Amino acid sequence: MIHKIGLILGSTRPTRISPDIAAWLQQNLAQPDLDVDLIDLAAINLPLLDETEQPSTGIYHEDHTRQWSQLIQGYDGFILLFPQYNWGYPAPLKNALDYLYKEWAHKPVSLVSYGGHGGFQAAQGMNLVVRGLKMQLLTNNLQITLHRADLDEQGHFLDVNQALAPYTFNAHQIGAEFSHALVE
Repeated sequence: MIHKIGLILGSTRPTRISPDIAAWLQQNLAQPDLDVDLIDLAAINLPLLDETEQPSTGIYHEDHTRQWSQLIQGYDGFILLFPQYNWGYPAPLKNALDYLYKEWAHKPVSLVSYGGHGGFQAAQGMNLVVRGLKMQLLTNNLQITLHRADLDEQGHFLDVNQALAPYTFNAHQIGAEFSHALVE
């Protein structure tokens, strides 16, 4: 059975490097039973939470919320990919998570943060959020430390495969853990 994993790009910044990291992750998670789709919050473009009901009710009045709910319900698990901004996670990611509740519950999730120090503080904060949403946090998560020597003047990777090579084993472990978690 093929399991669908949603890899959510948590940054919407125009100059972000998350699409490069996401493509690298897709390649390196490779498991025969996983289908990893990119979910780009910049393309989804949810407004700030504008539902009148609590998300836990599952009553959605806005079309964009119903579409977001349908999309998320189609996945068996998630990878949240996000940079660290001022020791926290990006607001668009928190907003997207806050729109829903039941859709996230009991689904496995892995956190992949990145930044000058690996995004440790952002991952720590997001850990609390996913636990509050009753998601099943995997033991394999990834904190990618960005090095200036791997980036050009605009902050983009010179060679994403070379820059992220030290994390290849960890990416394989995330894929393997998803495969194991979704069989149980």
